Amino acid sequence: MIAGSGGLGKTTLAVHWAHRVRDRFPDGQLYVNLRGFGPTGSAMTVAEAVRGFLDAFQVPAHRIPATVEAQTALYRSLLADRRVLILLDNARDAEQVRPLLPGSPGCLVVLTSRNELTGLVVAEQARPLPLDLLGRAEARDLLIGRIGAERAAAEPQAVEDVVTVCAGLPLALAIVAARAATHPRFQIAALADELHDARGSLDAFEGGDATTDVRAVFSWSYHTLGDDAARLFRLLGVHPGPYIAAPAAASLAGVDLPQARRLLGRLTRAHLIAERSPGRYAFHDLLRAYATELTQECDSADDRRAALHRVLDHYLHSAFAAGRAFTPHREPIALAPARSGAAVETFTAHAQALTWFTHEHAVLIAALQRAADAGFETHAWQLAWTLMEFLDQLGHWHDQHTVHRVALDAARRVADPAGQAYACHGLGLADFRMGRYERARGHLLRSLDLHGETANPIGQARVHVALNMTAERQGRDEELLYHARRSLELYQMAGHRKGEAYALNNLGWAYAVLGDFQQTLVHCAEALALLREAGDGRGESAAWDSLGYAHHHLGDHQQAITCYRRAVGLRRGLDERVREAESLHRLGDAQRTAGDVAGARASWRAALSRFDALGHPDADRVRDGLARLGEPGPDSGPGGASAASAKVHPARRPGTAICGVAESTE
Repeated sequence: MIAGSGGLGKTTLAVHWAHRVRDRFPDGQLYVNLRGFGPTGSAMTVAEAVRGFLDAFQVPAHRIPATVEAQTALYRSLLADRRVLILLDNARDAEQVRPLLPGSPGCLVVLTSRNELTGLVVAEQARPLPLDLLGRAEARDLLIGRIGAERAAAEPQAVEDVVTVCAGLPLALAIVAARAATHPRFQIAALADELHDARGSLDAFEGGDATTDVRAVFSWSYHTLGDDAARLFRLLGVHPGPYIAAPAAASLAGVDLPQARRLLGRLTRAHLIAERSPGRYAFHDLLRAYATELTQECDSADDRRAALHRVLDHYLHSAFAAGRAFTPHREPIALAPARSGAAVETFTAHAQALTWFTHEHAVLIAALQRAADAGFETHAWQLAWTLMEFLDQLGHWHDQHTVHRVALDAARRVADPAGQAYACHGLGLADFRMGRYERARGHLLRSLDLHGETANPIGQARVHVALNMTAERQGRDEELLYHARRSLELYQMAGHRKGEAYALNNLGWAYAVLGDFQQTLVHCAEALALLREAGDGRGESAAWDSLGYAHHHLGDHQQAITCYRRAVGLRRGLDERVREAESLHRLGDAQRTAGDVAGARASWRAALSRFDALGHPDADRVRDGLARLGEPGPDSGPGGASAASAKVHPARRPGTAICGVAESTE
């Protein structure tokens, strides 16, 4: 059973393969187009199909029974003890197919359909062969095979452009190739420009008749849907993509979750969407273009905007809830209530929120961009705020910079100083992580001013923490204690106990950077007690990291190793990749000083692996440390030196590193 959406080449594949194996079936081959999907909309009846097969066996008219049941029995008796290959093409449903299945074991049925026909797999032991889009290399080969290798070689970039726009759909590639073949003087680049000029519509994929017109081929599947499933398919053209889960689909259509799952199941069985991973659905760009055309034609502008509003509310409020579980101590922002019909997901644990963010962050970024483009500016900057902790902790700093740039532009358009303040903070954090410290400082100072305008002391306190970190990286020692003390004062004035604990740890780190390690022990021990009392594992890990650093520089290396290991364990459990790598780096320092070279090597290897995966600027420093132990790090040049030019931070004291406190925390 070959199943897949329209235009994938199911019939071509089935017929091609049938010709290759025809010698295995000496008693003949039968073929019928069951017209399950086509321009007429009229599927072939079982009686028509059986009568055609009986005629193929040259059964005299007077021997053909009057009833369909008797005709089917005669058909099956003719197949008994024979080896016949039967191709049932373009089936609508299982009931159309079952009467045509032979009862003898010597026959083979090859079936094609746009529907999954799961019932045949369950009851008839059919072997499903789902057909998907062509991979890029396969699509290129198909196109080159049609237009000729010489012509393709003359315009390689144009060939790549055509392959991209055709989205791996064989029918689309065949239509473009046919246009190239019928106009041999046309440049491929001109055909590629035609596809781009269509601006996401299907106008460029008209093949001259209904069977070779992409829009028409898609329509045959669409018109078999019920009204509710058809409406959801159309509204998927409103969704920002690249994939959608059931709660988002429920919000888009304004239906409850069970109904959304049923409708998604119908669209999947019709191969208008595909379940790319459990519970997450997508379709290729040409089907998206078809859905977009349909919704613009069939649904009013108000209906489309309402659907977009609901799904943006779903993503914003769900991301907000996930963020609260991901970093429970973070001071929340105020959201407008979600619209009726928007399904909001709930989260009870950090791990659950992390999994959701990991699966959805590409969609959330697309939703944020769509919100900004469609006039939902507040949704845009608030979505950026909800994403900041996840993107920072998992090292998605380029995404972090992109979304907060969009957020800042959106907040400026509606003159929202609070949104601008949060967006500047996010931009500063992203630039800081990527080693662009002066740019980071500029964004953070602007954020500080904006939070002052909106009388937001918690926002100001958080920015002071980030400015403290930036001052350390830039060697601005005179600013370290100022920003650390100011953040502590602001948290204390606001009565924010968790923020106060984080600020105490940050102040302790500032003293460490200035060389006063006894003050570090005092402030960070106080912070640790508060954080352990609050059950804040993330903050506790930061305090352990700071204490480890102080003990190391006071000469108590074993105590330092113990503290660092506690920090590493907590950060690993929370999947804080950046901070785990930082603690591993410092653990290696302490182990090397204590004479445990093997332990230092293991810790630095682990740190380097994480830093390299994140593109972190500290990777070169770890690589240099491994080189001094006589071991080149991964991807390093001769003698252990980085093949790329090392990124040096001359203003930083030897052995110092960014504070264990996340600058985006309370």
